[in-house]
Amino acid sequence: MDHSSEPMLPLETLRAFQAAARAGSFSAAAEKLNMTHGAISRQIAKLEDWLGFRLFERGARGVALTADGYRLHLRTSEAFSLISDTTDRWVEPRGAAVVRLSSFPSIAGLWLMPRLAELETGTPRLRVVLDIDMRQADLGDDGIDLAIRCGRGKVPGRVSTQLFEEHCFPIASPELAARIGDGSPERLLDFPLIHDSDAASWRSWLGAYGLDYRPRPQDRRFEDYNLVLSAASHGLGIALARPPLTENQLRAGHLVAVDSRRALNPVSYWLDRPVGRTRTAAAELARRIGRHARLAPETIERFLSEDS
Repeated sequence: MDHSSEPMLPLETLRAFQAAARAGSFSAAAEKLNMTHGAISRQIAKLEDWLGFRLFERGARGVALTADGYRLHLRTSEAFSLISDTTDRWVEPRGAAVVRLSSFPSIAGLWLMPRLAELETGTPRLRVVLDIDMRQADLGDDGIDLAIRCGRGKVPGRVSTQLFEEHCFPIASPELAARIGDGSPERLLDFPLIHDSDAASWRSWLGAYGLDYRPRPQDRRFEDYNLVLSAASHGLGIALARPPLTENQLRAGHLVAVDSRRALNPVSYWLDRPVGRTRTAAAELARRIGRHARLAPETIERFLSEDS
């Protein structure tokens, strides 16, 4: 084993190691941390590879610490005790009904939050822990049960199903919309256009009506769609509505349509899960998300049963 290529100890592996050391079983550690057995195994293997020695002896009835593993267990127990010695810390909820769901900030804020209470309510009652992440992390290794993302297709190493597409149309603040008025799509180019990190949606909308678009100096770019909508509501330019992310802003009147023409966004929304068996609570949350996205029940069941 050689850990020279990674200069820092992979700290995310220590929680899995500590749980397995205490439980004497990867399966029990997985249940405690709401992770899969495979995810625990991969985290331990990653830590052993970095350290250059084995931490556990694998047996038919579980695992036992090696001498090196026992020494590391003593050190990590002391370190975790020091870290947790505060009365103001936030403790992540755990349990069989807890589901870790990863997503981008815009999806979490604009689509998930208005539905979160309903997604958690029912039999069984769920507790959704949101993991806001822009990195497209490895779901299995990070203990993530499900992920909702924007993308152009499936991601290798995950099981994916498309949740919904977007038929976009231009929106602006009521004041700016009054200045823009009605007319041909070309009139929008007289005003700043606002987009997120990918201008493909504006290229698609304008291209659908015979116009070539490349971002210009007067246009504005923000990394997150939440900021795009905020900028548009403050009159800084024209954004594209991305249903259903914009339904609440339009209903409240903070933004209004400036053109009824629509075009399909090349980016759509996907529900992902790690490869392997899905925990019962995560499968139930996937079904509830599917109902909110108006997916056919058989689509979600196929998503849950696929191997890759």
